[in-house]
Amino acid sequence: MYQLQVTPTMPKEIERKFLLANDSWREAVSRSIRLRDGILAFYDGRKIRIRFYNEKATLTVKGPRRGLVRDEFEYEIPASDGLILLEQHCKGDVLEKTRHHIIFGEREWVVDEYHGLLEGVILAEVELPSEEACLVLPDWVAKEVTQLEKYRKVNLVKARKRKVADAVRRAGKVHQPK
Repeated sequence: MYQLQVTPTMPKEIERKFLLANDSWREAVSRSIRLRDGILAFYDGRKIRIRFYNEKATLTVKGPRRGLVRDEFEYEIPASDGLILLEQHCKGDVLEKTRHHIIFGEREWVVDEYHGLLEGVILAEVELPSEEACLVLPDWVAKEVTQLEKYRKVNLVKARKRKVADAVRRAGKVHQPK
């Protein structure tokens, strides 16, 4: 029987998420990249994501969150496979965003500006070396939402779809012929 040896060097994601106070972050952007993300599977806080950017694709497996920490395994896959997975296996829930990179102090921040289904949603994230790491917040950061479930992408998508479905139902009731 094989026994897994868990070591401290196994890949971990330690990330904090924030709402923005204003648009002044745009002045500090060092580079931007357009991304397409799709969730292949989601179960009990675990997810498998496919990402396509710059003619490259990655497959990422994320474990359940424990505080700010979760296991994260990311693998580059052939771009053609990534496109097939996005277009044929993500049930139309492909998110598009521009990821803006910003260096502030000792940290690299990313600001994700969503398009399409989540148009208008803009969130900042920063990865940390440990949960206890000191973090100085830029003045363009408003409120931390790391632990708030409603700001997880899966919940943002569900909320937006409900809003659209409600609007369609209301429009149908208004415009139905007698």
